[in-house]
Amino acid sequence: MFSLEATDVAMLEDPVAKVIAPGGKIWFARHPQHGVVGTCALLKQEAGVYELTKMGVTESARGLKVGEQLLQYVLARAGQMNMQCLFLLTNRRCEAAIHLYEKNGFRHCEDIMQRFGSAYERCNVAMRYVGI
Repeated sequence: MFSLEATDVAMLEDPVAKVIAPGGKIWFARHPQHGVVGTCALLKQEAGVYELTKMGVTESARGLKVGEQLLQYVLARAGQMNMQCLFLLTNRRCEAAIHLYEKNGFRHCEDIMQRFGSAYERCNVAMRYVGI
């Protein structure tokens, strides 16, 4: 759907250094018939502030509610972490994902767009989780 940007490449080439070492987490979703079909990460941006990022599900698993289950799992784990703010950055072309985020407690947020939206050229939607 998008070209990889430098930020994406750096994170995907060394997730331990870019996500885990600074205090983030990475999860994978496994389906009984399809194997590993999804992933999601929480990237620590600053003390108490995390970005939900690299959420995706393979095409073969779309429609199986894997994304929703993975998101709910990650949100439950986020609630156990010491964070004051959880946000995500996306593009309005990702309509199904945006609907999923809204359904699960994310709200559009101009403050998040101002603070973090420039991290990706493709970013034109910023959302903050209201469950924290």
